[in-house]
Amino acid sequence: MSEVFNNIAQLVTNPEIMLWMFLSVTVGVIVGALPGLTATMSIAILVGLTYGLSSELTFAIILSVYVGAIYGGSITAILLNIPGTASAAATALDGHPLAQQGKANYAIGITRTASFLGTLFGLMLLLTVAPLLANAALKFTSIEMALLALLGVLVSGFVASPDMKIKGWIAAFIGMLISLVGIDLLHGHPRFTFDQPMLMTGFAFVPIMIGVFGIAQVLDNLRKPAGSRIKQTGSIFPPIKDTVKHLPLTLRSGVIGTSVGVVPGAGEDMGGWLAYFAAKFTSKKKERFGNGSVEGIIAAETGNNASIGGALIPLLTLSIPGSAPAAVLLGALLLHGVRPGPMLMTEQPEFLPLFGAILFLACCFLLVAGIVVAKFFIRALDIPSKILMPMVAVMSVIGAYAISIRIGDVYVMLGFGLVFYIFHKLQYPMAPLVLGVILGPMIDENLRRAFWVHGDMVSAFSRPIALWLIGLILMLVVSQMRWVRVVFRRLFFKRREHE
Repeated sequence: MSEVFNNIAQLVTNPEIMLWMFLSVTVGVIVGALPGLTATMSIAILVGLTYGLSSELTFAIILSVYVGAIYGGSITAILLNIPGTASAAATALDGHPLAQQGKANYAIGITRTASFLGTLFGLMLLLTVAPLLANAALKFTSIEMALLALLGVLVSGFVASPDMKIKGWIAAFIGMLISLVGIDLLHGHPRFTFDQPMLMTGFAFVPIMIGVFGIAQVLDNLRKPAGSRIKQTGSIFPPIKDTVKHLPLTLRSGVIGTSVGVVPGAGEDMGGWLAYFAAKFTSKKKERFGNGSVEGIIAAETGNNASIGGALIPLLTLSIPGSAPAAVLLGALLLHGVRPGPMLMTEQPEFLPLFGAILFLACCFLLVAGIVVAKFFIRALDIPSKILMPMVAVMSVIGAYAISIRIGDVYVMLGFGLVFYIFHKLQYPMAPLVLGVILGPMIDENLRRAFWVHGDMVSAFSRPIALWLIGLILMLVVSQMRWVRVVFRRLFFKRREHE
């Protein structure tokens, strides 16, 4: 740990690196806040642009953008109910209701603090228990990966639906079905393409996310009669007592986010959702979730940012990326002569402390850059809807097109936006649909691969971790059966009366 502090001291005395890190975090926050521009895309672009720079400066820039982008998605999720990144979808559930109550300043401030603490918690685990957690992640084979992804989809449907949980699960499974369109990666056979060349590559999740959240939100706001602007009160600096009060929630969400991030392929999205679900399950104010719960936004933002440190653990110790941005970061490491894996600590013992120092400073810069960017975006609430919403629509079109420079992605965005606007009016939650699109391929490929390896379903599901995940899934589903809830209430109230 002392080596980390030595690296921090060296970096702080280098004004060039400090300036680049602050600018990179700021750019990352802006990228994360703009729909369609993801952390993965920004890191992929930077890998090429920073090739000629020193390793120290390269990783300072890339990690700073990574940290900023994961937080930035929460800004537009709170202000416009349009998550800038998929990892901020859970934040929108309670963040936007808080903005509608005039508490956007407070919501953005508390999520910034939660993001800082979440990233810091993930960093601490990265530096202290990386080999231990990485070995635990190795026990996840294809069947555990499929079940974990399925659990994440079911959890998102469970917590996102305000009335009937089945609506959330229907939306999630529609998203999983959408993800199956295109070339099957295991057999190379086209599925659900109807001989249309445009469908051979499937539907990219970013245009779907922009359409489902962005276009649906634009249409919803334009059809509403012009009302008085909601005055935003309060400071963007949350009281310290609020942070201290929710510290146990922050620590628990950090553990969940980091643990999920360690599992290869799980990513920041699932970390945020599972932390949100745990917060709702253990909260004494469950009725406030979905209506402006501070606990909800703290859990979601802590969980998805803690997953950053978790995703870097298998990357550095096993050369297995824990998320999509970490996979792109792997390319940058290899380009600069860093070979992640079990021998990294022996061959380049100075690298992990440098990595930790950069992440720590990026967290600190996030506190400042988040204020600068957030104040600019908050002013968007002063713009009348009839002007703001067309601007959002134009940004959505640009964001969808910029992914692959394909006009087809714009059609996908508009098509899904129009269709699922109807679902939105029928009170089907859209966040589970987007998560289903993201995790659908992971479930499909790993489940079929597990059956090939084990030969039958009984052998595939007989592993201890798989059985534990199956138990959680069954508990989640069975808990929504009416007769089970009736029996549980009777047993619970009888026990309380007896006491």
